[in-house]
Order: sequence, then C-alpha cells, then structure tokens
Amino acid sequence: MGLARRRRNRVRLPAMRLPVCLLLLCFAWSLPLVAKTPGEVGIGETLREATMQGLNGPPRKLSEFRGRPLLINVWASWCGPCRQEMGSLERLAWRDEASGFSMIGISTDDYIDAARGFLQKTNATFNHYIDSRLVLEHMLGADKLPLTVLVDAQGRVLLKVYGAREWDSPESLNLLRKTFGGAKAAPRR
Repeated sequence: MGLARRRRNRVRLPAMRLPVCLLLLCFAWSLPLVAKTPGEVGIGETLREATMQGLNGPPRKLSEFRGRPLLINVWASWCGPCRQEMGSLERLAWRDEASGFSMIGISTDDYIDAARGFLQKTNATFNHYIDSRLVLEHMLGADKLPLTVLVDAQGRVLLKVYGAREWDSPESLNLLRKTFGGAKAAPRR
C-alpha cells in the first residue's frame, strides 16, 4: 500500500507543476501592467504641487488649476502619436464642451527649443509647459506617450488615457462628459 501511494504522488507532482508554472507566468506577465512609475500619483489620489515652466505663457503652479476639472496632455515633439493627436486637442480647446474644464499640455522634451518649435508649427493656443526635471512625468506616470490625465476640481486623478486619441470625436466628448460629470466648475481662468 505504501509503494502504491508513493507512485500516485509522483504522478500527481509533475501534473501540478504545469498549473503552478502557468499561474506564476501569468502573475509575472501582469506586473508591468500594475507597476507604477516612481512617485506616480494613482487614480483617486491628489496631485502634488509642482511649478511648471511656461512654453507659450508664464510659469504656473499646478495648484492654480484647482477649482475646475483639468485635462493634462503629456507629449513630446519627437513622439509621432503625440503630434498626431495635438490637432484634436487644439480643436477641443475651442469647442463649447471645453468650457467646463481647463486644458494644459506638458512637454517632456529635453530641449525647450524643440518643444517651442513644435508649438509654433501647430499654432497651439492652450497653455503648454515643459517638464525638464521630469517631476510631472514621474508624478503623472508618463512612461508611455502620449498620456492624457483627467483631474477633478480638487486635484484628484480620475482617469489616465495612454496613446493617441481624437479628443474632439463624439466618443471622446462622451468620455469627458462621463468622467468630469456635471460637476460645477469655477469660472474659467
């Protein structure tokens, strides 16, 4: 009886290795999906203070945008998808739907001249800032570009959208309405 039990256990052991290995593989594969950038503010958390150097306007503190919802677009002049979506962000800025929130762009370019050149080329009208010290890049979790972060009037992160999008499309306008809701915003600054 003891010998038969040992043989049965030997048969089961290799059969159990496959599910355990698959489980560990799935866990390891999912880690990059949930790992945060060092210092990243997650969904539901409040953004920390940061002073931003203006590219097409004066420097401002991030907290100056509190009181109304905020759309933050993180981009770089060398990023093809960022360049692709910039036109739709500019069109969004001029739509009536954008009157309920503020919009800013954050460049992660290493060189201020490259970022300013891109903004001049695209005739950007909403405020853009440069993140030369990577403070905002890390805080927002911009390990992939473009990144658009939707923030409520109290400075809490509501949603992060990675990748290019047509921000003036009906689907995106609906996403903005649903995310920002009908929240009452302070007058536009």
